[in-house]
Amino acid sequence: MDIRPIRNDDDHRQALSEIEALWGADAGTPEADRLEVLAILVEDYENRNFRIDGDLSPVDVLRFVMTDMGDTQAELAEILGSRSRSSEILSGKRGLTTDAVRRIVKSVEGTGGDVVERVEKGGLGVNSGSALSP
Repeated sequence: MDIRPIRNDDDHRQALSEIEALWGADAGTPEADRLEVLAILVEDYENRNFRIDGDLSPVDVLRFVMTDMGDTQAELAEILGSRSRSSEILSGKRGLTTDAVRRIVKSVEGTGGDVVERVEKGGLGVNSGSALSP
C-alpha cells in the first residue's frame, strides 16, 4: 500500500479521486483498507486547511457567500425586495427569516431546492416563519 501524507491541494484532489473510485469496496478487502486510510488522511488535511469557525452566524455565512459569488448588498436587496431589509440583515439589526432564506437560496441558479425544503420543514433548526438570529 503506497500511501503518503496529503500536503497540498493536488494531493488532496488525487486522494478524493481515489476515494471515489474505491467507494463501495467490500469490507475486509485491501481496497476497503486503502479507502479507510485515505479517508482518515483527507479528513486530517481538511481539518487543518479548511476549518470553519463553529461560531459563524447565519449572517456571517451570508456575507461569505455573497463575497465568494461577487454579489453586492444592492443585489441582496433586489432578491429580498427591500433595500432597508437587506441593510438591516447585514448589520445584524434583523434576523434572517425563512422567507428571506428561501428567496436567497432560490436565487442561486440550479441549487438550493433541498435546503429550502428542509428550512420549510424546520429541518435546519429553523421553524417556518421564524427568524434566524444574526
